[in-house]
Amino acid sequence: MTGTITRLPDLGWMLRPLTEIPGVRHVVVVSEDGLRLGHASAEQLTGPVAALSVGEAESLSAACAAMNMTGRSTASLVFGSGAGVRQLMLESEHGFVLFTHAGVGAHLGVATGTDADVGLVAQQMQLLVAKIGAHLGSRPRDPVTGSS
Repeated sequence: MTGTITRLPDLGWMLRPLTEIPGVRHVVVVSEDGLRLGHASAEQLTGPVAALSVGEAESLSAACAAMNMTGRSTASLVFGSGAGVRQLMLESEHGFVLFTHAGVGAHLGVATGTDADVGLVAQQMQLLVAKIGAHLGSRPRDPVTGSS
């Protein structure tokens, strides 16, 4: 069995414009199966999670992927098997997490404080996805065959 393991580029640099929106705390790009493709945190944050470490970003990525799968299952149950999910939003007493499709096999998650303009954040997420969606995509893995 042979194979090549390649390191994925960290796409965090693409996320900086979102972290500059007032109220945005953290941003992650996630593959469909929960792999962290990139993350960024706003500058000069305070509070329990002032800046996401790689480990915290990986945990957030896995949670966002699980949230996406739950949303897809729910949409399928309510609207039928062809129903897709465009965006999910989780509201907490401390802020919001918005999650949207960001290219083939990739998703974008943004965590905000309660002071954020969620409509503006959602709009800027869509603009970012439209602008750089091709870079955010994560191609599906090759299927496993008997000779792999």
